[in-house]
Amino acid sequence: MGLITGLVTWPLAPLRGVVAVAEQVQRQAEEEFYDPVRIREQLAEVQRQRTDGELTDEEATVREDELVERLIVARERLDGADR
Repeated sequence: MGLITGLVTWPLAPLRGVVAVAEQVQRQAEEEFYDPVRIREQLAEVQRQRTDGELTDEEATVREDELVERLIVARERLDGADR
């Protein structure tokens, strides 16, 4: 970056920092959301809630479907990262 470019874009430096932090937070949130281990734990919790009567079969099925979809996306993301 040249001196003139640096001086002209200097007022934008705080904004670039905020954007970088926001991107990092987003990456971390996505990693947690699509973590296969975490998804499996949540599936086990849904099963426990179903067994204990805290969820109806319909509610549990809806949650399980959502979690399985996330698990599929998680595996696709892992496969894409391996390439």
